[in-house]
Amino acid sequence: MQFSAAQIAAIINGKIDGDASTAVDSFGKIEEAREGQLSFLANPKYEDFLYTTGASIIIVNETQQLKQSISATLLRVPDAYIAFATLLDTYQQLKNQQLSGIQEPVYIDKTASIGKNVYVGAFVYLGENVTIGDDVKIFPNSFIGNNVTIGTETIIHAGVKIYRECVIGNKVTIHAGTVIGSDGFGFAPLADGTFKKVPQIGNVIIEDNVEIGANATIDRATIGSTIIREGAKLDNLIQVAHNVEVGNNSVIAAQAGVSGSTKIGNNVMIGGQAGIVGHIQIADGAKINAQSGVSKSIKSPNTVVTGSPAHEYAAALRSQALSRKLPELEKRLSDLERLVKLIHASE
Repeated sequence: MQFSAAQIAAIINGKIDGDASTAVDSFGKIEEAREGQLSFLANPKYEDFLYTTGASIIIVNETQQLKQSISATLLRVPDAYIAFATLLDTYQQLKNQQLSGIQEPVYIDKTASIGKNVYVGAFVYLGENVTIGDDVKIFPNSFIGNNVTIGTETIIHAGVKIYRECVIGNKVTIHAGTVIGSDGFGFAPLADGTFKKVPQIGNVIIEDNVEIGANATIDRATIGSTIIREGAKLDNLIQVAHNVEVGNNSVIAAQAGVSGSTKIGNNVMIGGQAGIVGHIQIADGAKINAQSGVSKSIKSPNTVVTGSPAHEYAAALRSQALSRKLPELEKRLSDLERLVKLIHASE
């Protein structure tokens, strides 16, 4: 597909600085883009490449000043990074629109309901009473269990497994290998040292505009629902346990784990490899640093924590600074002890 600067400007509400008829057919990083490609400049560290790149069209911030003339057509916008993301999203949607129809072989139960303009890739399994909304794309080797509902414009990438009775909203993206609705980790210890499995009879609800990365696992609730609220974004390789709730527009980075029945508020940011114990509350706007271990509730909104066990960020930095001075403090303390002994000896 080929697009002119004028067409792209209309999508991102940009102002054209240069030839509006300049056309591109692909994207490239500004430091290595060639003629016929579109790039963007958002980070000032890459400004020098603005004058050496081969890109034909470059999206820049509207405040960008030129130190020398360039041959590329510029599209000036308030925020180049957001505009570029918007353009990529539009491009991806155009590519997805080309996918439709049902490939063979697949298994679709006779009770399943499929909407308009749906794509179902080869080796997909759709169980009893599955409901698929309009414009959904289900890529090959995915499993959709009995009584699952999937809303409109949702994308299920290859090899995703969605267990029975789970509910997936509109415009959700679930990446390859992710498992939704597997059993929560529930076992009751018995007197003889063995464990009795506690049946997990709830489900998972994923609300609208959620994105879940590859190879993540979201466990079904013991009773009720594990819930990922609207707008949340989960990275690859994340574990969300039974009966957890993740709030609106919260983000969780790769390899983090959330234990059962924990409630995460809205607009929370959780760094990679963080671990959160079960049955606690995380207040709205909290920020949990990478590799932190959260062992108790964060009750105050917008709190920032770090460390294991996690504690308030500024206090943690002071503690780290103090710990680096411990050898010096030990020496000073030893010197003081010797001085005190000398004073006592002279009395």
